Amino acid sequence: MLFSSITFLFMFLPIVLAVYYFVPHKVKNIVLLIASLFFYAWGEPVYVILMILSIAFNYFCGRDIEAHADDPRKAKIAVVTAVAGNLLILGFFKYFGFLMETINAVLPVDIPYRELSLPIGISFYTFQAISYIMDVYWKRAQVQKNILYFALYISMFPQLTAGPIVRYADIEEQLRSRKINAVKLGNGAVLFIIGLAKKVIIANSAGAVFEEISAMPAGNLSILTAWLGVFSYAFQIYFDFSGYSDMALGLGKMFGFELRKNFDYPYISKSVTEFWRRWHISLSTWFREYVYIPMGGNQCSVSRNIFNLMVVWALTGMWHGAAWNFAAWGVYYGVILVMEKYMWGAFVDNLPNPARHIYTGIIVLVGWVFFFSPSLGYAMRYLLAMIGGGAGIADATGAFLLFTHWLLYLLSVIGSSSLGLKLIKAVIRAPKNQYIQLTAAAVIFTGMFLISIAYLVTGTFNPFLYFRF
Repeated sequence: MLFSSITFLFMFLPIVLAVYYFVPHKVKNIVLLIASLFFYAWGEPVYVILMILSIAFNYFCGRDIEAHADDPRKAKIAVVTAVAGNLLILGFFKYFGFLMETINAVLPVDIPYRELSLPIGISFYTFQAISYIMDVYWKRAQVQKNILYFALYISMFPQLTAGPIVRYADIEEQLRSRKINAVKLGNGAVLFIIGLAKKVIIANSAGAVFEEISAMPAGNLSILTAWLGVFSYAFQIYFDFSGYSDMALGLGKMFGFELRKNFDYPYISKSVTEFWRRWHISLSTWFREYVYIPMGGNQCSVSRNIFNLMVVWALTGMWHGAAWNFAAWGVYYGVILVMEKYMWGAFVDNLPNPARHIYTGIIVLVGWVFFFSPSLGYAMRYLLAMIGGGAGIADATGAFLLFTHWLLYLLSVIGSSSLGLKLIKAVIRAPKNQYIQLTAAAVIFTGMFLISIAYLVTGTFNPFLYFRF
């Protein structure tokens, strides 16, 4: 079930909210857990069993770690078993087909295999489970003895299928007690509507342009068309994923949870390092806390730090997908971040801000080419087209797409910065009367919601991009 679907908006969510607010406080977690399992089973009726098994496995592993807290050797065995079990399950479903394909391509064999569909959200809830295991082992959090609370932490539907990745330590107290009131419900609804508009109005529209351009052979693209394609994808993936995250945070508020933001206007960054502090914050934080720092972080020699960074970014690339283009994307960013830290970072910091924005933008856009390409060969051909190795400087296709979609690009640029939200707030706060301000806010966000619904009704099925990761 998608947040941006009529079924979710007009059936599932209203019913769950009505029941959730009606029942006593001690029953609310049960209602939310049942709703979350139903939400997941709607699209993954078989794989909901896998998620339940994951919940049980990690719950008992956490209890086992706590039981051996006074015996470091047994505690370490328990945590290694838990982490290995999680990674084996994730690896089997996500990388088995890729491994067999690679073996068949490299070796003179043809081993038959059946490619399994990837369970939606498995990358996200597996990383959440590992964060819980590690936090309990490091004594950053108390073991959760109530299996209901733990099951809700893993399966809570607002962030189940595409994040943000929620650390157990950040939500531990909220599982037991949280404020639920009309103010949070209203604020959550506003945030959800903003996310819905991002996804349905901007991301889907930019995605349609990208689909049209990516369907053309890379060698037939002019410079203009190739750059329009990568700009369209950049806007699509940002508004798609940040829109989902806004909806997840909004839904969390509606049910009383405060989740940390996952995006902070990454396209306004003035360095690649800053970009990755602003993009998919929960994933960057997870790799820093559970991989980079345990490996030694930057509290080590330069050569070791470079090794740590490259390992983290290779893993980040492979986390996104079992394909060589994702591995190349991860290594690409690893190299760039190492170079920015040890070679040209100080030079970039001294450039004028416009030059720093251009520098960051070009590197990020080149990165998206590796990310969206079906193969490394296609990525090279597409990058070649971007510098003139295709069909010249401009063509009729590029000119037509630019002329017919200039407003979309303008909205995307405004929405990619804080300017969009500032404009909305300025319009709402312009009247001095508080009641007129409330009326203006109601009109703006109701209108945004209705326009989004109109796009949903007339548009085609378009799931969130990060569902496949």
